Amino acid sequence: MAVPRNRHSNSRKKKKLSHQAKEKVNIILCQNCNNDNLPHKICPHCGFYKNKVIKLKKESTE
Repeated sequence: MAVPRNRHSNSRKKKKLSHQAKEKVNIILCQNCNNDNLPHKICPHCGFYKNKVIKLKKESTE
């Protein structure tokens, strides 16, 4: 099993982990119903996307 020759300093370790930070999720308002929505996704409330209403498939509960 490999063993590191020298210990990494705390600043060097944190610099490496800085790229793994979580980013804030961008939430927009639907143009049709003004509910929260993710960008480039069909609105789950009204089915609106790119100035069109798209039919949503109903999920079966069976």
